[in-house]
Amino acid sequence: MTREELTAFVLEQVPDMKAGTNKQFPECIVNAEQINPLAKALKENAITKMDYLFCETAADRKDGFHMVYHLTSSVHKHNLMLKVILTDKVNPSIPTVSDVWHAAEFYEREIFDLFGIRFENHPNLKRIFLEDDWIGYPLRKDYKDDFILER
Repeated sequence: MTREELTAFVLEQVPDMKAGTNKQFPECIVNAEQINPLAKALKENAITKMDYLFCETAADRKDGFHMVYHLTSSVHKHNLMLKVILTDKVNPSIPTVSDVWHAAEFYEREIFDLFGIRFENHPNLKRIFLEDDWIGYPLRKDYKDDFILER
């Protein structure tokens, strides 16, 4: 499928989708509550067959946390980027996609550990790198580290 066809497919599933400006991948911006049903549609539909989540990450931006999903079809050889902007920077939350792509289980644990974004219905949401008693989320822009290197 072409960029335009992939974007049109997402628009058909999510009429209020916004097209992004990414030059490498077709980019579709959707709301948090739409991510899981859209993920299922993209994976299960024969014309899209997005069977591989090759990256799921987050970025802390001025307008909120940007959740970014990079998908590919090993069958059709096309790629797509989905983005969700979470405006709640105090208690960010989004539905999991680990029930669609198993790889998301560890991506989401990493994002939770480093950004503090909660994934609703995740089967095992706990820290993956940091100790359980660690305070804060190191990849947030407002994170303060008390550790000072002595010279």
